[in-house]
Amino acid sequence: MGSEGPPSVTIHVTGFKKFHGVSENPTETIVNNLKKYLEKNGLAEGVTLGSCSILETAGDGALDSLLNMLHSEPTSNSRRIIWLHLGVNSGASRFAIEHQAYNEATFCCPDELGWKPKRVPIVPEDGQISRVRETSLPVEEITKALAKKGYEVMTSNDAGRFVCNYVYYHSLRCAQENGIKSLFVHVPLFETIDEDTQMQFIASLLQVLASSY
Repeated sequence: MGSEGPPSVTIHVTGFKKFHGVSENPTETIVNNLKKYLEKNGLAEGVTLGSCSILETAGDGALDSLLNMLHSEPTSNSRRIIWLHLGVNSGASRFAIEHQAYNEATFCCPDELGWKPKRVPIVPEDGQISRVRETSLPVEEITKALAKKGYEVMTSNDAGRFVCNYVYYHSLRCAQENGIKSLFVHVPLFETIDEDTQMQFIASLLQVLASSY
């Protein structure tokens, strides 16, 4: 017998370790605890949680891990895959769904491997630093759906020029080349929005992503 409806959406989630000025990165806690949280509270129908990985907060350090994960995904004509990247914005008061990434690395402080590029193209063959790659997911609709659930959330067109943007740009490029989807979301510190609310938000986000595919 054939299966009913579209196949499940598999969502792989990444977070980051600590970095300059942020000694405890909330995304590391969220991603490390996500599987256990969903086992306890339930996962939305149509969603399969894939890998949960923590990236080094460094351009090259994060990139090696990211590319290994992206290229380890088995190929399938029917695959429905989303790479969800979480990063922290220590000055934010709301969640931010990032629409795009720039082909520019201009780090305001050295990354965790000591690299501090200035106006460097992330992928030189893509052209100048003004080049933008956009997610193919419906960011505005995703934001509205999460806002209706009561979360403080906004759409953003600027993921910065630090490691978050660096990872997002590479991920969007790989997603386009491999027929999958990618999204980056910035979260506040736990002091601004507590851990339990943030875990609830990510669980809701997975549900919204699956329905928006």
